Amino acid sequence: MPIKIITPPAIEPLTLAEAKAQCRVDITTDDALLATLISVARDTCERLAWRAFLTQTIELWLDAWPASNSIVLPRPPLQSVTKIEYYDIDDVKATLSSAVYSVDTIAEPGKVWLKYNQSWPTTSLREHNAICVTYVAGWTNPADVPQSARQAMLMLVGHWYENRESVLVGTISKSLEFGVMSLLGMNRVNQF
Repeated sequence: MPIKIITPPAIEPLTLAEAKAQCRVDITTDDALLATLISVARDTCERLAWRAFLTQTIELWLDAWPASNSIVLPRPPLQSVTKIEYYDIDDVKATLSSAVYSVDTIAEPGKVWLKYNQSWPTTSLREHNAICVTYVAGWTNPADVPQSARQAMLMLVGHWYENRESVLVGTISKSLEFGVMSLLGMNRVNQF
């Protein structure tokens, strides 16, 4: 069940000022580097926690309709479902009417549910990636991102800023990953 980020977040959960404070930086020459590290830290933490931290548009691709009456949508919190499209065996695209399903934005992860007395289309589907659910997920405000996730991102930004190579030579190391995973584990979605 592949997912694709169609529209990434327009803003980041961390500000440049927060990253500079974490890294104890008071110069502007590394601002572009720190902005990149913020974005990469957000993406890494989203993947580890299996969440969308800020508003983004996602596509979930399925090979077939589920045997159950719901489709679970990865990367909560779910804001809305934009559309559900499917491709028949001749590769002709159709859109599932929103009258057939309801959207549960309260559950985590969110779901698309068949409405009472409705069923998934019986059209023969193409073999792979036959169904595409396009939806919007993530919090709308950076302040709503859990503080533990924000701290995990700050830890990664600080670590990557200080350690710009893939290997440290001549030092005793401690696992940064344990701290990051501990922080993200509090908000991790475990269904996927």
